[in-house]
Amino acid sequence: MSESKLRESICFFASSLFERGVTHGSTGNISVRLNDNEILVTPSGSSFGRLDPNEIVKITKSGEFEGPLPPTKELPLHKAFYETRGLKSGAVVHLHSTHSVALSMIPGIDEDNVLPAYTPYSIMLLGKVKLLPFFIPGDPAMGDAIRGLVGKRSAVLLANHGPVVSGKDLEASVNAIEELEATAKLALILKGTNAKELNQKQMSSVINKFNIDWD
Repeated sequence: MSESKLRESICFFASSLFERGVTHGSTGNISVRLNDNEILVTPSGSSFGRLDPNEIVKITKSGEFEGPLPPTKELPLHKAFYETRGLKSGAVVHLHSTHSVALSMIPGIDEDNVLPAYTPYSIMLLGKVKLLPFFIPGDPAMGDAIRGLVGKRSAVLLANHGPVVSGKDLEASVNAIEELEATAKLALILKGTNAKELNQKQMSSVINKFNIDWD
């Protein structure tokens, strides 16, 4: 896909997320791998509902920024996924979606895999979702935490902050982060109800059929 089309796609998917209330205000950021050496990323302080393709920032191989605005302060988070997951990572989406943030603050959740196995789709699209500790927004240590996962996770949940998902391309990343938010919503709705999750045999059948990384 051409650079101009990728810029338009970022704005299209961002607007869709914003209009449906999955993100709000000037929260969230998106990046897309342009080629082996460059990425496109949303600018700092921008709203998903009002992005301009011409204001999307290009990050060059040397780390220089090209565009009228500075890139999101969460750029180290995005770079860490590209560095550790290689060509598996074609795009990164980070949101402050309400239910996912709420789930990150619930005591006693499994930090290694925060989502209950309610449906096969969260397993298929996300694998295990790791809960990472709280970092001040923009802290480069978030990137270090992602690197510490050595490319084994495509999705994480930042405590008191929000989810981050990396997929093969932008559409896959958006679909996956929406699945994360929907599953987080289910987890909050069903909390305390002793809801029936998929059992280990059912989970294994999904993991094996769809060749899911489950580590």
